[in-house]
Amino acid sequence: MSNRLFLSNRKMELSSGKLARFADGSAVVQLGDTAVMVTAVSKTKPSASQFMPLVVDYRQKAAAAGRIPTNYLRRELASTDKEILTSRVIDRSIRPLFPAGYFYDTQILCNLLAVDGVNDPDVLAINGASAALALSDIPWNGPIGAVRVGLVDGETIINPTRKQLSSSTLNLVVAGAPQNQVVMLEATAENILQQDFCHAIKVGLKQTQHIIQGIQQLVKERGVAKRTVQKLYVAPEEIVECANNCVFRSYFFSSQRLASNKIYAVFTDSGHDKISRDEAINKIRLETEEQLKEKFPEAEPYEIIESFNVVSKDIFRNLVLNEYRRCDGRDLTSLRDIKCEVDMFKMLHGSALFQRGQTQVLCTVTFDSIESSVKSDVISTAVSGIKDKNFMLHYEFPPYATNEIGKVGGMNRRELGHGALAERALKPVIPQDFPFTIRVTSEVLESNGSSSMASACGGSLALMDAGVPVSSAVAGVAIGLITKCSLENGGIEDYRLLTDILGIEDYYGDMDFKMAGTNKGITALQVDLKLPGIPIKIVMEAIQQATAAKREILQIMNQTLAKPRPNRKESGPVVETIHVPLSKRLRFVGPGAYNLKKLQAQTGVTVSQLDEETYSVFAPTPIAMHEAREFIRDICKDDQEVNLEFGAVYTATITEIRDSGVMVKLYPNMTPVLLHNSQLDQRKIKHPSALGLEVGQEIQVKYFGRDPTDGRMRLSRKILQSPATAVLKTLTDKNSIVLGGTIPQSSTSSQ
Repeated sequence: MSNRLFLSNRKMELSSGKLARFADGSAVVQLGDTAVMVTAVSKTKPSASQFMPLVVDYRQKAAAAGRIPTNYLRRELASTDKEILTSRVIDRSIRPLFPAGYFYDTQILCNLLAVDGVNDPDVLAINGASAALALSDIPWNGPIGAVRVGLVDGETIINPTRKQLSSSTLNLVVAGAPQNQVVMLEATAENILQQDFCHAIKVGLKQTQHIIQGIQQLVKERGVAKRTVQKLYVAPEEIVECANNCVFRSYFFSSQRLASNKIYAVFTDSGHDKISRDEAINKIRLETEEQLKEKFPEAEPYEIIESFNVVSKDIFRNLVLNEYRRCDGRDLTSLRDIKCEVDMFKMLHGSALFQRGQTQVLCTVTFDSIESSVKSDVISTAVSGIKDKNFMLHYEFPPYATNEIGKVGGMNRRELGHGALAERALKPVIPQDFPFTIRVTSEVLESNGSSSMASACGGSLALMDAGVPVSSAVAGVAIGLITKCSLENGGIEDYRLLTDILGIEDYYGDMDFKMAGTNKGITALQVDLKLPGIPIKIVMEAIQQATAAKREILQIMNQTLAKPRPNRKESGPVVETIHVPLSKRLRFVGPGAYNLKKLQAQTGVTVSQLDEETYSVFAPTPIAMHEAREFIRDICKDDQEVNLEFGAVYTATITEIRDSGVMVKLYPNMTPVLLHNSQLDQRKIKHPSALGLEVGQEIQVKYFGRDPTDGRMRLSRKILQSPATAVLKTLTDKNSIVLGGTIPQSSTSSQ
């Protein structure tokens, strides 16, 4: 059973019923010669967890790309960054459409069957997950459709090929639900204008409807019936009502207060910070739950906990919807207080501290050699075409940032996703010809919402502090959403957008809308929803609200550092080029690269070859570069040669007599070369003494260039005994190994 769709005159095929038939749902999506199989399985017994236990695994198969893994086991091992990030995108696209309280272990597996190197399989995997869930009996309010949108020469392209994407200024993934509802957005942009970005979203959302219709047709043909679950874990209305009306007697006053009133009082007290507000709510929670346990002794622990959560959530949301009030006292479009500092530590190449409310991020910049760039594995290269990258941002979220205790070390999916978002926000402003690999580290010291966007702001300041000539400063902000839905059809009746959301606003809200960019345009976007979709009108309003907030943040950042520093720090690394003629390469490198290894071990520099005669030397400090220069001069001091003219006659000084010939020098700092007996005279001689030659004696020799195999100088005295005349050349010292500066052009003139 299959269905063929045409998106911008390109055929996408959806099929099911042939592969993996034991799974609850299975689908194969093919575009061009790229095919992805996605399976969905969900247990029929509930999980012990108190959340939706959904796991999405996207795996890149080496065989699909016609390659064998290069690790020592020659098989796929742990998930790569690309696989984890793609899994997150799929998860964020399908999770909002599961029924509330569906706490049944569910797993989505995406396997690459074939990759043609032209079409990216990640968007196909989203559509495959949608089809697999829709064709299964798993309760799910889909389907959804997803497309990638590119922008090449001002023209929007749906599902661009790898070649088209390489020249595109936009890489946007749009996941849409029926009736033109937006479910998920993920974008990287080359600082494109807001109106172009909005237009691309609209075009992409329209195309998703064709995919949705195709999946719905398959579902109709199969006649799928959804299973009846044992139980949906939602709070019973009677317990919620009781939690709302729990009565507390004050020890200081004779009056009594309802739990809802106490919660309202906490949420309207703007004097609270994150910790004190949480403590006050938890105190009310404990008292309320004690009363609920007494009144409902047979209720499950989850029902008691969730009932209080429902009451707290409703009070918090109604405060925003009805009174336009936020728990910290701000209005709906105000930013928290922002403070910025740069040049925190002198020894760092660049650093910045960005504080927004109670979110605090320390960003540092480190330069290293181009050789330190991230090398992609062969499978990722075959699939996405990305071989290496010389800019990276690593995000760290230690447990103390939220006053908790936890495991330190390693990396979870959340940290990887947040770091990737901040990296995408900053990458468009990094110059492509920058001579170093750049690593930005973002360590969250305090967290109360939007730490990934704080990482983008802090990273931008740290890059400018390090002297990286970024094209423009970058700022990011998170926009939240509180909605009121209709009880009849579930549609959105009313909503409020919140600028610069707190952690609690993210927790109780319906959307986390993160956008970053410059004063001119947008560089990155990520939208996560808890609703099964929102109208595109809300997305457009959120972009407009985020743009206004972004400009306000940039004005504050510019007061600290408005443009990149003209020079890098004195303690920073240095890069120089060395010109080494082919004839001197063996001398410079040494046997078995001995000289280069010794140079790197003693001075800490990194040497990489750019072309046949040019080497790049990276030193972590100016002192290390000075030591490297001295080392190079030492190994090359006896081999500094002038440019010799082919066929010219020079005066040579004999430095040593050997059985096979004489060792001669053409100029004082030259390494002696052998003038063989066969080239000393027209007659055949067995020893130079037959000609009366002595050490220190000057003789005339003719220069015939260098041996192409070993670079040895070819000289002859015998040829001068012929009747032909030659012009005698005189020499002065001149370096041909150049450290730094302009590489000299080859010349045939002699001095």
